[in-house]
Amino acid sequence: MDGSKINDKNVTEELLLEEGYRKYSGEKLDIYYSKDICAHIGNCVRGNPDVFEVGRRPWIITDNGGVEEDIRVIDTCPSGALKYIRKDGK
Repeated sequence: MDGSKINDKNVTEELLLEEGYRKYSGEKLDIYYSKDICAHIGNCVRGNPDVFEVGRRPWIITDNGGVEEDIRVIDTCPSGALKYIRKDGK
């Protein structure tokens, strides 16, 4: 799943916040998470526990991983509960 899109359209911060996603800001990437959509499959925490760690507050620390690695993990989310917006314009 492409974590930068919803229904084949690029996501925007306004859309994600409107849809109930919570924003986790990073220097080069913002990660958004919707607890209402999450199926708790665990691809994120297994994919990069330095970024995604259940029980830690905040549980997502975007800058604990590289941008490409964060995106790779987010794209494995089968429910669409994780989305991202790059800050570097790519």
